[in-house]
Amino acid sequence: MIPFNCPYCVGTEAELIATAFANKSISGDGPFGKKAQIQLEKQLGVKKALLTTSCTHALEMAAILLDLQPGDEVIIPSYTFVSTALAFVMHGATPVFADIRPDTLNIDETKLEILITHRTRAIVVVHYAGVGCEMDTIMDIAKRHNLIVIEDNAHGLYGKYKGKCLGNFGTFATQSFHETKNITCGEGGALLINEQSYIERSEIICEKGTNRSRFFRGEVDKYTWVDKGSSYVLSDILAAFLHAQLNEADKIQIKRKTIWNYYYEHLQDWAITNNIRLPIIPEHCEQAYHMFYLLMPSLETRTNFIKYLKENKIAAVFHYLPLHQSDMGQKLGGKKYNCPVTEDISDRLVRLPFFNDMSEEELNIVTKVVNTF
Repeated sequence: MIPFNCPYCVGTEAELIATAFANKSISGDGPFGKKAQIQLEKQLGVKKALLTTSCTHALEMAAILLDLQPGDEVIIPSYTFVSTALAFVMHGATPVFADIRPDTLNIDETKLEILITHRTRAIVVVHYAGVGCEMDTIMDIAKRHNLIVIEDNAHGLYGKYKGKCLGNFGTFATQSFHETKNITCGEGGALLINEQSYIERSEIICEKGTNRSRFFRGEVDKYTWVDKGSSYVLSDILAAFLHAQLNEADKIQIKRKTIWNYYYEHLQDWAITNNIRLPIIPEHCEQAYHMFYLLMPSLETRTNFIKYLKENKIAAVFHYLPLHQSDMGQKLGGKKYNCPVTEDISDRLVRLPFFNDMSEEELNIVTKVVNTF
């Protein structure tokens, strides 16, 4: 069976993890955690990166930083993972579900302003498949309505919009280092902060609501509980794993680009013949090569396609179900949101196997089988 995903090691992870043990520092905010944070800051050009135990927790930190009050609203795309909504619901906000564009499958910026009310606090964008949202328009809307923008960049590490790295546009952005992502440590994430005024409080929230970071910098003579927070800091064992992967980021991205281009080149003719759509990448976007998906003509065709690939020992999977139609989404008022593109795309999208060390032989097998469907 060719799996949908396969965890990837660059080869130096075990050595660095052993070094973490030798350093006698394996809890959070250790030497490797600091190195990985600096790597992210330099690679992406953000003011501050804080490693977290997951992208979900990074989103929760952003929610805390908003000082949400009951009745506050946060606009999110309905076509996203549950964490994008859950993080804000956990801290008192009501999600407002937005539809997506039919081309990039990103939040539809032309339908944002109709969703904004006096209770709106933030707009959360998801760079689906690592392709940038229309950030110029979104940032303009946010500025005119005095709203904060948060980029859920779980798919988009190293992707760019008009030459600028994703994660640089909003006040906050979040990253995922789950095993399905380009760069991984099994489970992990990061909060990226682009406004200096939020950095000190972000450190406090990340350190269980204490000013521990200031204490270790020698800015206070003892540390104490000063704010909301939780235990969001990534273990230095996982940070060592992540540091190894970040060291090889360029090589990983080149490999994933090769895989993505192979799919595109070998499936173009088949897709046109069978009325199947391949991913659309706008000219002003440099994608992150996070996934390769197909849009089938119907739900029935997708079901038959996934079954056919499974019979040929290839794992392919669909993606998100519309959040506004979920049980929890309905409890939170999902019935009143009209997201026809989300509902249509959710029924038809299928993702092909995509992992860092996928071989040309495996790619050849997958594309040959797909071309016979």
